[in-house]
Amino acid sequence: MEWIRMPQEDAEMIATWKYPEPYSFYDMTADEEDYEEFIHPEKRSEHTYSVYEDGKLIGFFTIIPTDSLTVDLGLGLRPDLTGKGYGRRFLEEGIEFAKFHYSTEKFTLSVAAFNKRAIEVYRRVGFRKIKVFMQSTNGSEYEFVKMVMP
Repeated sequence: MEWIRMPQEDAEMIATWKYPEPYSFYDMTADEEDYEEFIHPEKRSEHTYSVYEDGKLIGFFTIIPTDSLTVDLGLGLRPDLTGKGYGRRFLEEGIEFAKFHYSTEKFTLSVAAFNKRAIEVYRRVGFRKIKVFMQSTNGSEYEFVKMVMP
């Protein structure tokens, strides 16, 4: 996999991705604030990377340092690749990229509680649940699970 700081054209492409129900929750256009942060280069995190395989955009990672040893991950896999057993390798390679470039030892992430498929991938890679919380997004309040991998 190849990782590059996200160029604007990739952000615009990812913003058009549409996931099947119930995963449409993750469409960039589902939350105006998230969309604005992602689509505008001056608002998008400098720690957001496009991920390519065989020259094709397959997903993205945002790697946010939260302290000297911890990063928080946000990620998205191209919709046509989800649910096909690809997520684990995608996540594992993202973790290796973060370890190398951010010298981190601990990872956190948050996932919508209904997304059992992703939670299972995270668990298989070594994440464990540490708390459940409510978060405002997509025009309402939703239950999320915070996970950590030491």
